[in-house]
Amino acid sequence: MSTPQAYIVDAVRSPTGRRRGSLAQVHGADLGAHVLKAIVERNGIPDNEYDDVIFGCVDTIGPLAGDIARTCWLAAGLSDEVPGTTVDRQCGSSQQAVHFAAQAIMSGTMDVVVAGGVQTMSSIPISSAMLAAQPLGFDNPFSGSTGWQARYGDVPVSQFNSAQMIADKWNISRQAMEEFALESHRRGIAATQAGYFDREIVPFGDLKYDETMRETSLEKMAELAALMEGGTITAGVSSQTCDASSAVLVVSEAALKRYNLTPRARIAHMSVRAADPIWMLTAPIPATEYAMKKSGMSLNDIGLVEINEAFASVPMAWLQETGYPYEQTNVNGGAIALGHPLGATGTKLMTTLLHEMERRNVRYGLQTMCEGGGQANVTILEKL
Repeated sequence: MSTPQAYIVDAVRSPTGRRRGSLAQVHGADLGAHVLKAIVERNGIPDNEYDDVIFGCVDTIGPLAGDIARTCWLAAGLSDEVPGTTVDRQCGSSQQAVHFAAQAIMSGTMDVVVAGGVQTMSSIPISSAMLAAQPLGFDNPFSGSTGWQARYGDVPVSQFNSAQMIADKWNISRQAMEEFALESHRRGIAATQAGYFDREIVPFGDLKYDETMRETSLEKMAELAALMEGGTITAGVSSQTCDASSAVLVVSEAALKRYNLTPRARIAHMSVRAADPIWMLTAPIPATEYAMKKSGMSLNDIGLVEINEAFASVPMAWLQETGYPYEQTNVNGGAIALGHPLGATGTKLMTTLLHEMERRNVRYGLQTMCEGGGQANVTILEKL
């Protein structure tokens, strides 16, 4: 008996709105509803026949609280019979949502699941949830835990520290990171102008394109102050705060037949691994090695990679360690140019990866990203 497969039928995303930009005043439920409406309208499955909605979201307070996946579905005007659940694997939350959706399909317990994510970083800034309990006497999620402090002491748990530690350990200079960042913007602008994102973006009102890209230069970036005294990480080599949503429709073989759907990709592999939580952002390196062993594949089989550009040092260290070609990595720009909407980034990257695999006729594409807690998901898609 063959192993049940999970198929991707559709993948969409909103444009990324820059911080305090075109999407800054949009409620999270409405931004998430935007991609859910598009998925339902485009695929002809009755809305009451979806089994679940799994959304990634970080900093789930205020308008993002109360199970935003369920709220987004209802705000979209869709069937109140369909449940939703919200997952938090930090920056990899919606990539994990796809894994949970695929696992539900492959277990035979579900047939039609939307996996996606939403983040409104203009209205709910990054780390809001980490700091939300300060009035209750909790400075952060870690201090006060005897087990945590016995293991890690009072070392700050900081992505900025991690990005700098990686740059130092892998001998990545500030100029090299700025050149990488400039190329991310160049690729993003070129892809936008060539219309490569047109099929994947569902315009939100008048916003039809990502508004995060910048016409910048090495000279302008060289003028930026470092985020930490004596450091080399600047805002120019960091992912951009933005507002966005994204969604992927994952179905079973039975659903393909029932609704006469055409699969665009098969989820060929999914895994998640972790490394040191203080280093935090290095896990894509061991996670990729693990995925290759587990899948029986090699990076030579992979035609395209999307690795999240949380900071330039993260993919640059990954490229050094794996030897994977940079010209096949983040080919249309990454988060430095296109934004990193936290809980929405996983399915945003997957949407871009799928469309680019189709455009280039690439059989296998790999996605990975660094995540809080020192974690990293890896997903391999096979184009059908």
